[in-house]
Amino acid sequence: MSNLFRDFFQDPVLFLSFGILGVVIVLCLFYVGFFINKIKNDQPSES
Repeated sequence: MSNLFRDFFQDPVLFLSFGILGVVIVLCLFYVGFFINKIKNDQPSES
């Protein structure tokens, strides 16, 4: 098991791939929460 973690941190391609994937997932979760919050707090427009 420790061999897997050692390989993960020594291989830059694997480390950067999972790092970028993690950043993308965090941004997606942020925007989902942001838009749900905007929809919940939206005021009806008076036309």
